[in-house]
Amino acid sequence: MSGFKKYICVVCDHIYDEQLGDPDSGIAPGTKWEHVPEDWSCPDCGVTKDQFSLME
Repeated sequence: MSGFKKYICVVCDHIYDEQLGDPDSGIAPGTKWEHVPEDWSCPDCGVTKDQFSLME
């Protein structure tokens, strides 16, 4: 178990993978969801962090 989680955008299905981060937005690989800035937005559709759900 890697300990990394994935979160999916409920609007467009973009997946934020903690292991990969979002380097294009300045989020380094390995960045846990709780450490992603609150003003970060989905790179595909622009919604805010609260529109993402933990993938089980």
